[in-house]
Amino acid sequence: MLDIKFIRENKDLVEQGAKKKRIEFDVGKLIEVDDKRKTLLGKVEEKRADQKVANNEIVKASSEEREAILEKMKLLKVELEREEEELREVMKEWQSLMLLVPNVPDASVPDGDSDQDNQELRKWGEIPRFDFTPKNHIEIMTDLGMADFERGVKVAGFRGFFLKGSGAMLALAVWRYAFDFFISRDFTFMMAPSLVRREPLLGTGFLPQSEDDLYKVQDDLYLAGTAEVPTMGYHQDEVLAKEELPKKFLSFSPCFRREIGSHSKDVKGLIRVHEFFKVEQVVLCEASHEESVKWHEWLHRNTEEFIESLKIPYHTVVNCGGDLGLGQVKKLDIELWVPLENTYREIGSTSYFHDFQTRRLNIKYKDADGKSQSAHSLNATAIATPRILVSLVENFQQADGSVKIPEVLVPYMNGLSVIARQDSPQVNK
Repeated sequence: MLDIKFIRENKDLVEQGAKKKRIEFDVGKLIEVDDKRKTLLGKVEEKRADQKVANNEIVKASSEEREAILEKMKLLKVELEREEEELREVMKEWQSLMLLVPNVPDASVPDGDSDQDNQELRKWGEIPRFDFTPKNHIEIMTDLGMADFERGVKVAGFRGFFLKGSGAMLALAVWRYAFDFFISRDFTFMMAPSLVRREPLLGTGFLPQSEDDLYKVQDDLYLAGTAEVPTMGYHQDEVLAKEELPKKFLSFSPCFRREIGSHSKDVKGLIRVHEFFKVEQVVLCEASHEESVKWHEWLHRNTEEFIESLKIPYHTVVNCGGDLGLGQVKKLDIELWVPLENTYREIGSTSYFHDFQTRRLNIKYKDADGKSQSAHSLNATAIATPRILVSLVENFQQADGSVKIPEVLVPYMNGLSVIARQDSPQVNK
């Protein structure tokens, strides 16, 4: 959430930011409602002050004077109740509009309408050249008994899947390796709840914009689509000491997304599923653009180095304005090479928000002068499974139909270095 004072003083900048993000928002309407809010607030406060004066006067008044004051107070009460009700209605409209104000993107964000306009920043790894006819991940994992997609749909419905045998082991190996890799970088590790209240979703900006993509369990409870949501809610309504910053969390949780509007995309396999697991990096830092940029680069490089250690080819892109969310100032995506599609596919992103989320969540700290400041927030995908298995098995497939395990994962696979059909008695039953 942007500060209303900032919005009023930078109306053109906010309008330009909304236009760059391809978000329709009427800043003029918000300012009009804010004017009404301020006017009504002034009237209400004035009448409350008059009530206080009258209460003091009635103590000293004579009987005749008391009757006049009581009559005046009766009229005042009626007018005050009417204006308070009007103020409540205006406040509802004002708060609803404030939740829809998009954050202003960084000047370095390229212009564009969608992910097709994102710009490549760097590329890493050698694209594999096969001297045999390669298979896609569905064929590979089915042939090797690593996954069962047909029974997954039978049990869980559209986009359902089972990971089994060496496929389940491989997903677990990625998690275990990721925990060791990222925790060594001074993160506090948390297993975060997936079931969250409405407030953290509002605070992080997933509501009201993305409600259709969330699974609502009860009136005030939802299944989160990322551990970012509960992790950001961890310090909601708290004032931190400046010395505590930066706060660096590594959170693991199951994640759930309905994928509304994506029914024709990636309907088979592991690219776009309803239930998955993510390891998420989250940082709270001082309210400084320079600090946000520094931690943004640090978080993103963590994930790049993790992917490099797996030796999966990737590239990093900077997201254009039209591919940014409501609260993001800037976002970088890492996309892994998928051989059978002959393209890169997103595996994770790194974003910073300035104080957009922390204002909504009321996360503050005391600066050196003792003044309260809203912290800045950032997040980055460490790794998401099972999606990473798509690139992993396709890039490391062998001519005999087996899959070579990346060297760093072998210790987490009980020493198994190749998944082959003959492994089925041990792990693929």
